[in-house]
Amino acid sequence: MEPRKSVVEMVTPTKFLATGYSGAKVLFHNPAEGEVREGPSPFEAVVLAAGGCTAFDVVEILRKKREPVESFRIEVESERAKDPPRVLEKLHLTYVLTGPKKEANVARAIELSQEKYCSVNIMLKRAGVEVSTSFRVES
Repeated sequence: MEPRKSVVEMVTPTKFLATGYSGAKVLFHNPAEGEVREGPSPFEAVVLAAGGCTAFDVVEILRKKREPVESFRIEVESERAKDPPRVLEKLHLTYVLTGPKKEANVARAIELSQEKYCSVNIMLKRAGVEVSTSFRVES
């Protein structure tokens, strides 16, 4: 497989524009004091990617199981190390849905995402991050 090429380019000393191999763009921003944040920090982007990756999986798996998904969100909690390098140590994902009828199908969709399909969360686990999940189906 050919390497995929992306680029991260300085816009200002506190802003970098990342252009992914697909052409998608993300502005990374670590604002100076008094500056309004315009994008996530690289660390925050990793945390958001963990939620986004599994969100796509779970909704698609439930769709294939013919479970209705009327609304869906993931509440993501993360914990960093206190000292440099301030790596991600813990990540908890709470899946909140309305629509599905069988909670067992929701649990299985999350399990499949976390163990088989979500490359971001699997990569984080392999790097030593403690990843945990919970869910609730609301009416």
